Amino acid sequence: MKLLVLLSRFPYPLDKGDKLRAYYQLRYLAGQGHEICLLALSDEAVGVDALAAVRPLCRGGLYIHRLGRAARGRGLLRALATAGRPLQVGYFYDPAAQRLVDKLLVEFRPDHVYCQLIRMAEYLRPHAGRVPATLDYMDVFSAGMARRAATAPAWQRPVLALEASRLAAYEAAAFAWFRHHTIISDQDRQLIPHSEKKRISIVPNGIALDYFQPQPLAPKTHDLLFCGNMGYHPNVDAACFLAEEILPLVQQRYPGATLLIAGTTPAPRVQALARRPGVAVSGWLPDIRTAYAGARVFVAPMRVGTGLQNKLLEAMAMHLPCVTTPLANNALRGAPGRHLLVAEGAPALAAALLDLLTDEALAARLAAAGRTFVAETYDWAASTARLENLLRDNC
Repeated sequence: MKLLVLLSRFPYPLDKGDKLRAYYQLRYLAGQGHEICLLALSDEAVGVDALAAVRPLCRGGLYIHRLGRAARGRGLLRALATAGRPLQVGYFYDPAAQRLVDKLLVEFRPDHVYCQLIRMAEYLRPHAGRVPATLDYMDVFSAGMARRAATAPAWQRPVLALEASRLAAYEAAAFAWFRHHTIISDQDRQLIPHSEKKRISIVPNGIALDYFQPQPLAPKTHDLLFCGNMGYHPNVDAACFLAEEILPLVQQRYPGATLLIAGTTPAPRVQALARRPGVAVSGWLPDIRTAYAGARVFVAPMRVGTGLQNKLLEAMAMHLPCVTTPLANNALRGAPGRHLLVAEGAPALAAALLDLLTDEALAARLAAAGRTFVAETYDWAASTARLENLLRDNC
């Protein structure tokens, strides 16, 4: 089968959730013998190592469209001037990229088009109904933006609320442009503002168990760990909540408790957390497994955002006991008290962390059960096979 795949980011290195999902899906589909032609947008130069990782998967061609600053600015201005178009869509839309999509549809003649994220749907809007296509919502951007608006400073709320409203309308409208639709979890599917949302297929992420393996002999250099793309608002919010409100409560009963915040592009608010007692901010790490291996407990205190937290899958795969919030666990579907601890609010989260820091037997039991859970539940081959079945269905 000939597949044209449209991505808003080049899918390597694996430092963001959409890139990780796209890379492992591409790897599986290429391994099944499908001829993939990939068009990826990028607002930065793509390195030699990244090209070497992805090019072998793209037997049908690899195209990178560089989104320059001027093009992004024009896209935002067009979105502002176009009633109902979200800024998220405008930022990633470039007429030059549209011409390339149109050209590939004619020259490559794909059997199916796979479009990742609502921000790329605009490129297939002119071809709706004529080209078999699948949209991967992955996350529900409108819900994430609405949650962000609810906690943002007063001066930001009107803009964020307007963007949330536009995104919700756009997510519903884009449903009709595609034959099939996928999303990462049932919790996210329930948030899609469309009367036929039950038609959206759930395609969860997986975990590379051969890569994220326990390292029991690694020295423990920090008590607590939180990681992710630290320029992404939900992660920024969680990191600040953890360092400013949760960690001090832990330190009252567990003096000297330390926290490592690891991940690419830390925002200024995250960088400033390193001035707090016991907090270290590493920024990008060449191998994130070193952060997991050096931690005693992993914590993901998510208060906003949507989707499945890959960081939890990775931590559990590496045999770390985990603490998270109901928001994150509703997508993960772990059993509280069996696979991980789930709590809400700073006092309850601090109490859960203290339980794991002071009870080695509990921590070991949860760590073992957590790895078994992700190994049995989150498999890239099984989940991407669901996607493959949709791509084969052109009716």
